[in-house]
Amino acid sequence: MAKMYDTINEAQRAFIAEQRVFFVASAPLGAEGHVNLSPKGLDCFRLLGPNRVAYLDLTGSGNETSAHLRENGRVTFMFCAFDGPPNILRLYGRGEVALPSDALWDELRPHFGDHPGARQIIVAAIDRVQTSCGFAVPHYEYVGQRDALTRWATVKGDAGLAAYQRERNARSINGLVTPIGAAGEEGVARRY
Repeated sequence: MAKMYDTINEAQRAFIAEQRVFFVASAPLGAEGHVNLSPKGLDCFRLLGPNRVAYLDLTGSGNETSAHLRENGRVTFMFCAFDGPPNILRLYGRGEVALPSDALWDELRPHFGDHPGARQIIVAAIDRVQTSCGFAVPHYEYVGQRDALTRWATVKGDAGLAAYQRERNARSINGLVTPIGAAGEEGVARRY
């Protein structure tokens, strides 16, 4: 049975801290746009308070969450137990993107470890917390984090990553401009 909360409580904080993967969902406003759901790992999620969270977003092949947040701010995070007692935890809120050139980046970056390829920080104000049973989520054994992304980012180097981000991360699959794309366009607002 689903239960709703206004804030992230201590038991939920402990559950989040034990998870090695989380999922981020966002969507554009238009009915023809695609809903995005991305898995994230590498210890990049941080609880900043009972209603504030952030994650260090590493360079990837797309940048959907960033584009959607710039357009409308809506974001959902999901954690589910793959071992131990069944549980699903969702955090609903409104987010924004902090780029390395932003003051918000300087405030948040110390919360995260050193990860090659960091492109932005997603920060969200959480207005609803939901737990549900998770009875149908299968058990999986954790064997470790993949290192392919960090190896790829290290080989690319700073200049290569910047070029890749300009080329591959400036727009969503539906053509929405991301904050990375907006940073290169004169007069375009970077946040929603």
